[in-house]
Amino acid sequence: MEAPRPMPMQPILTLTVNPALDVSTATEQVISGHKLRCGTSRLDPGGGGVNVSRVVQRLGGRTLAVYTAGGPTGEAYRRLIEAERVPTLAVPIQGSTRQDFTVDETTTGKQFRFVLQGPELSEPEWRLCLALVADSIPAGGYVVASGSLPPGVPDDFYARVARLARQQDARCIVDASGPALAEALAEGVFLVKPSRRELGLHFGTTLESDDSQVEAAAALVADGSAEHVALTLGGEGAVLASKSGILRLAVPRVKVTSTVGAGDSFLAAFVLRLAQGRTLEEALRAAVAAGSATVTTLATELCHREDVERLEAQLTAQALDEGAGR
Repeated sequence: MEAPRPMPMQPILTLTVNPALDVSTATEQVISGHKLRCGTSRLDPGGGGVNVSRVVQRLGGRTLAVYTAGGPTGEAYRRLIEAERVPTLAVPIQGSTRQDFTVDETTTGKQFRFVLQGPELSEPEWRLCLALVADSIPAGGYVVASGSLPPGVPDDFYARVARLARQQDARCIVDASGPALAEALAEGVFLVKPSRRELGLHFGTTLESDDSQVEAAAALVADGSAEHVALTLGGEGAVLASKSGILRLAVPRVKVTSTVGAGDSFLAAFVLRLAQGRTLEEALRAAVAAGSATVTTLATELCHREDVERLEAQLTAQALDEGAGR
């Protein structure tokens, strides 16, 4: 009997209008008013959508990253992402691409993260982003709009992306907060991935209890704002709400080194598994595995495929054991 052919993998387009050149280093102690001697520094091309594309590619998926770039920082950013061979479309802007700084304090293990404001985009610049997305959306595929909006970009920018995706029968995923998230939810999207803090701010509460977290995520599904809500809870795992019900998954035990990029890695693995035709349960396990693998890496480094697959297998075995015990 002929073996079934694997389903074709759907392509994943990402959009990052406020990318950041991530600079990370370490110092013995962060003290006000002192000159702080730091160790070696690391540069990475960061920003929500770009990080998603970087992880999708590392995990064997097909992706295209649309991002803005300007000034000397933008040129350095462009060289870094090209070195990783991620397929990209860069939108030239007049302003200079921002930088973010991460400093690890070696004596305490604390991590200090400084997130700078992005350059102001003119209307022609952000409209060019939308035009490139419209021309590049994979019919029936996935569009991931992720990260903060820089000054000059309207709050409904991601809602506009969602409308463009719908016209191509593509699924729009939004990872944002504040007004940008609210506008996207008002438009209706396939998936949102808020943190507990971001979802709490949307509803004007703190979501401290398990019940309140589930209720908030389920409410967005019930009112049609999102078909799926992946609520990330840091060390407490994740909750996935959909019309099929609620899934909750704890994180595996790992040594936490840096949390930078963990949410982007989570989202990348989740969308990739769906693009590969996998179930929601499988996608959630891959997502938690990718986020957990990323927190074990130094500074602004992202997850590695072998670590993700190892943790994914561990979570799968755990789920099978739990099922056998029922």
